[in-house]
Order: sequence, then C-alpha cells, then structure tokens
Amino acid sequence: MLTPIPCLLMRGGTSKGPFFLADDLPADPETRNAVLLSVMGSPDLRQIDGIGGGDSLTSKVAIVSRSQRPGIDVDYLFAQVSVSQRAVDTNPNCGNMLSGVGPFAIEQGLVPAIDPVTPVRIFNVNTGKVIEALVPTPSGEVTYEGEVHIDGVPGAAAGIVLNFLDAAGAKTGKLLPTGQALDIVDGIAVSCVDFSTPIVLVAAADLGISGHESKAELDANAALLARLEAVRQAAARRMGLGDVSASVLPKIAVLAAPAKDGSISSRYFTPWACHAAHAVTGALCVAAACLIPGSVASRLVRRRADQPGRIAIEHPSGQLETQVELPAAADGEPPVIRRVGIVRTARPLFSGQVLIPGTVWKKAG
Repeated sequence: MLTPIPCLLMRGGTSKGPFFLADDLPADPETRNAVLLSVMGSPDLRQIDGIGGGDSLTSKVAIVSRSQRPGIDVDYLFAQVSVSQRAVDTNPNCGNMLSGVGPFAIEQGLVPAIDPVTPVRIFNVNTGKVIEALVPTPSGEVTYEGEVHIDGVPGAAAGIVLNFLDAAGAKTGKLLPTGQALDIVDGIAVSCVDFSTPIVLVAAADLGISGHESKAELDANAALLARLEAVRQAAARRMGLGDVSASVLPKIAVLAAPAKDGSISSRYFTPWACHAAHAVTGALCVAAACLIPGSVASRLVRRRADQPGRIAIEHPSGQLETQVELPAAADGEPPVIRRVGIVRTARPLFSGQVLIPGTVWKKAG
C-alpha cells in the first residue's frame, strides 16, 4: 500500500524541492521527518527511491500553512533533507526556497491575488523572522514569465522581491553573537555574524587561497575543508550554539575582494561542501557584515559612493545583488539594519501527488 501526498515541485531561486501544505503532512515532527526522508529518497547518494536530486540544493522541502499570527499571511517551515544521512534539519532557513512561498500561497488560495503585485507577509518558523514577498500578479494571476535573470539559473523569469525585515539575531538573538566584530578562533581572524542566518566569515588570504576558486577546486581540497570545519565548530561554541558537529548551522563563508565589478567575493559552504552559487540567507548575512565596522567583510568590500546600500556578491556561478536599508549608526556601534532586499525568481515544475510506502505513514481518512 502506498500513501499519496499532494505536493508542488518548484524551483525557488537556485534550489529545488517539493512544497507541501502543512495539513497534508503529519503533525508529529518525528513522523513528518520520516515522511520527508521517504519522499526525497534519503539516505542514498542518488536518492533513487525518491524525488530528491542527489544534491543538497535539490533536497529541500517547504511546508506552508495559513498563519494565525496578526499581520502575517502564511507560516513557512523549511526542511533540509540530508542526502546521505537519515537526518532532517529544520534549524536553518532557505531564502532560495522562500522565493517560491509567495507564489505557492497564492496558487493554493491562502492569499488572494491583487493586480499588479501581491504582497505576501511570511513568518519563517525556523528563525521567527518576517519576510515580505512581492509577487507579480497582473490581472490577479501569478505570472512566472519575465525578464529577470539570476546567476545559476538558465533563462529569465518574473522577479520576486524578498524584503527581510528585522532579520538580525535570527538564531542567536544578536547581530554579533560573540559581542564583537572580530574574533581570533583556532588561530584565525573571523567575524561571527547572525543576520537571517548565523555565519562564520573568514578571509580567503588567511587560509592560503585566493577566494576565487571554483566549487570543484574547493571541494577537492580536503585539508581546507577540515580546517574550515575546525574553525566553524570552535566559532559555534563562542556564538552559544554548542556542539554543531551534526548541524548545518552556523554556515561558513570564505571572503575575498571582488574579482570583477561586484562588491565582494564569497565562497559559501553548506557547510561541508561549497555552494554551487550562493544561499540567499547567506548573501544577506554577508551583505550585513560588509556594513559592520571592523569585520572581515568590511575590510574586503568595495562599495560605490553613489549606491551605499548596494552589495553585489560574487559567487562561483556569477553574482547576487542585495539592497541594504539602514539608518546612521552611532560611532563605534554596529549598524541597525532595517531591511535587506533581494530579487529572486521561482516557478512550478510539477504538480501532483508524491507516493510513499504506507508503512512510513498511513494517512488518516
């Protein structure tokens, strides 16, 4: 016997995965995680017995429900399903998958569409933060066709603006979890910043690399990966996150001055392999760090005087642009970042039912 579960397979930014209504999944987290592992086909490097793509970027799940919170339209829970292990992590957020939440909510009737753009206020359950998505809905219908191109995705599509509101301290409650912009951790200078997601920022030069290497080059450097993991774990303890040997948070990013016309170069790790492009939440955190005096990022960033809030992040697949809104900060104080905006694209790929063995979960009714 097989259990059918309605789902919509979507590309969100540079990621991909199934989107579910929360009511279509088990309420119990343990059973829900077992269902998600079965849906994706984990643990298995090819995920051959599920719909996962054998890569961390295509083994992601979005769970959406109508929100009961005042001023919020929908709640969004992100789940990172491990490819190789029997593990589901709901600690991090995923900004790429987030770009599909607004369209999904409208298509599912959770939010009424208005012409020409529908704002969708999203509460991210993982971080407790609010994001406003501006979804193109000409004539009251979601459109996916447009002229916006994002590096890491072929072609062009309709742009979806994501405004991250009050995202500082997403996991630790502080923009600077250690209380300072720069720390020496395991013999290396790092900045521990928590904006949208907690990240440990390291200068590439301090690791003996340029910071402009390809994903393949970095993933093949076993000594570098081991060094980054040692720094990440040591920094996590200082950030109050404890033992993170089995957790994907905090992430780690290796920074360098831009190689082209961007503001800064970043190689973002997920955390045990380099991202093929760049996580949205990670980009927001890097952008915020660029505006923190004394941070690793602030020493490397090149900002334009005519566009002080623009931070364009170079990554292995191209570039990702953010816009930071902030008031003037007092001397010596970290900035109070009001919002960071980013433009992504998304589109549905397949609508139907995913089938899992009834022994995993037999849906009531």
